[in-house]
Parts: sequence; structure tokens; C-alpha cells
Amino acid sequence: MKSLRKLLKTGSAFFIALRYLLGRAREGGRYLRGAAAGIALSLVPVIVTLIVADGMIRGITDRYLELGTGHIQVYNFLNPEDFPLEDIQALPGVRGALLERHGIGVIVGVSGSRGATIRAVEPEFWDDEGSIRFLNVLSGEGKPGTNRDVLLGDELARSIGVTAGSTVRIMTFSTSPAGRPVPRVSSFNVAGIVSSGYRELDALWCIMTVEAGRQALPQTNRAYLLLKIDDPYNQSETIARSLVNFLGPGFGVYTWQTLQYHQYSSYQSTRQLLLFIMALIVLVAAVNVSSATSMLVIERQREIAILKTSGARPSFTSGIFLIGAFLTGLLGSVFGIGAGLAIGSSVNSLIRALEAFLSFFSGLFNSGPVTILDASLYLETIPIIINWQLVFLIGLYTILCSVLASWLPARRAGKLKPVDILRKY
Repeated sequence: MKSLRKLLKTGSAFFIALRYLLGRAREGGRYLRGAAAGIALSLVPVIVTLIVADGMIRGITDRYLELGTGHIQVYNFLNPEDFPLEDIQALPGVRGALLERHGIGVIVGVSGSRGATIRAVEPEFWDDEGSIRFLNVLSGEGKPGTNRDVLLGDELARSIGVTAGSTVRIMTFSTSPAGRPVPRVSSFNVAGIVSSGYRELDALWCIMTVEAGRQALPQTNRAYLLLKIDDPYNQSETIARSLVNFLGPGFGVYTWQTLQYHQYSSYQSTRQLLLFIMALIVLVAAVNVSSATSMLVIERQREIAILKTSGARPSFTSGIFLIGAFLTGLLGSVFGIGAGLAIGSSVNSLIRALEAFLSFFSGLFNSGPVTILDASLYLETIPIIINWQLVFLIGLYTILCSVLASWLPARRAGKLKPVDILRKY
């Protein structure tokens, strides 16, 4: 019976709070709706920032993983190119494995020279789904045809003035028994120009066959087995431990989180800082609910007096305004998160449309086209990544802040004495 009575009281408080929120403006509803609108507006940039930041981080990280470091790297410290390849590929979760030699050299082209990362990869690299997805052929061939062919990143090729069909010289260095650097110069044909869609990677890579790498790179350069797995974001640590137990001593196993630790940590720190700043904006908007609740208490003093003379307890009166703050935060969260998701999901189209709009007006003044996100510095297209768990937590945080901010004015409403109120009216 007590539970039923409590439920009825809660339902009555909810109904009154809902009437305050949706009621006519002159009855105080304008205060709560205004606070809900403020919350909604503050949440839009938070959600858009979250989607864009996660998309940029995932887009860049995917390119490093699929085209660069791989998901896991395995080293044989005793015999650098000897691996139980078939046994490793048979492990659960392993999608593929291929040998790669890695080194640093200087590439000399038509109009200059530049240091580059020289990668000697097996033919399976070009058939991997990650390479097919992210590596775009801009000109020439999509893979080296012979051991005298190389592929260059777009930015690297542009910096030394070469195109598909040009000849380049690659200078690498080894160490003599006396400890002196010994240069080695090899000539290669540029079979194609490729792009990962990210300038930082395109400025580094010179890709050739493994056999060409054995000739061009000295034996002191590192060789490793590059592994691709089904789910690099969730399975890499588990599979790495399995590999350590399977291979035993003499081998080193490194996940992409270890190989890209500093860079990935930098991305995550920047993302967290942006979200922290946006959270402060949401907090300020939630504090406005406190002001709206205070004004609503002033507007509804007569009703509070009637409720108290009818036997309503202070907790019931305070509960009405706390429920009102809850509904205000909920309403603002629903509309703000919904609008943020809609804008964030269309961010690429909106950026292109805004660039076209601004370029039109800049053209009237003989200025160049306007670029908001330069593709040479950022990704050409931002992947749309929605972290639903974090979106839910943001909404929960907003509602909680709204309720906590309204606790003091709601408590004051519960302590109001009906005699003092009725004397004013």
C-alpha cells in the first residue's frame, strides 16, 4: 500500500513538472524550455567534435595500420628472415602474414633529393584488403612489375620532381668492418605514383619488391613479419600473447599500440582535451537550469502554497522541480544529441558545401578557392565514427548536471512556508 501511495505521488509530481515544462509561457514554461534550448545548443558542438575527432583518429590510424606498421610485427633476432609462416597464419584471428624489409635511404630525382623510408614487401601486400582499400594509384602501375621498379608516395614524388616512368637513384648506407659508412647507389624505374590519402605517409614511402630490397638495402637493415588480424583494435594484445607463447625465445612480438604509442597517445590526448572543453560548455548550460528553476519557483509560489496547505510534504514539492530539471535536461539532450548526430554524420558534405559557398564569394574578389580542411594536411574524407557508448554517457552527464544544478532552488521551494506566500497574494 505504501509503495502504491509513493508511486501515485511520484506520478503526480511528474505530471505537474511536465505541465510546467510544456505549459504556457506566462506560467513559467518559458524558463525551462529556454534552458533546454541552451543545453541542446551546447551539445551540438560536443557531438560534432566527438564524431570528427574519432573519425580523424580512426582514419589516420587505419592508414598507418593497413599500409604501414601492420597490426602486429614479429622479429626473429637470430635469423631475421626465418619464420614458421604457415603455423603463424593458422593461428585464430590471423588474417595474413608477409615478410618486409625496412630501411632508410636518400632518393635522388630530377629536381632534388629527399630522405625516405624504403619498404621491400612481398606480392601479397598488394592483394591485402587493407592495401586495396586505402592505397590509391594516381598514375602508372599499382605494383612493382620487376625488381627494378619502385612505387613512390605522391608527396615524395612531387618533392623530387619525378612522375611515373622516371628514373631515380636510391642511396643507402651500410657499415664497414672498420665502422665507416659505405654508400650504395641503385637505379630504379618509377612504376607508379600512389597515395594513402594522408600527406604525412605519402611523403615517406618508396616501395619495392623483397628481392630488390635485399639488393638495395644492406643486411643491417631490419626485416620482420608483418601480420594482419581480423580485429586489430580489440584482438591485438590477445594474439600477441599467443604468438609469444608459440614462438618462444629469440622472437620479438610488437602490437601496433606499442609501435604507434606516442602518436596514438597524442591523438587521444588532443581528443580528450577537446571533449573536456566542450564538457565545460555543457556544464555552464546545465547551470542555466538552476536559474530557470529559481524563476519557476518564484512564478509558481501560489501553487506551492496551495499544495502545502493541501498536505504536500516538502520532499514532494522539491521533487516536482527536480523532476522538471530532469525533463529539461532530457529534452535538451535528445534534441542536442540528435542535431549533433545529424550534422556530424553529414560533416563531409557540409564542409564541401561551405567551401563551395565561400569560394564563390572569394572568386568575386579574384581570390583563390577557400579550403577549410586542406587534403594535403588532413584526410581527404573524414570517416564517420559514432561512439554510441560515449554519446549515451554525454547525455547522462548532461541530465545529471541539470538535476544537481537545480537541487538548491528545488530545496528552497520545499522549505517555503505557505502562510508567508499567501500573505503576498
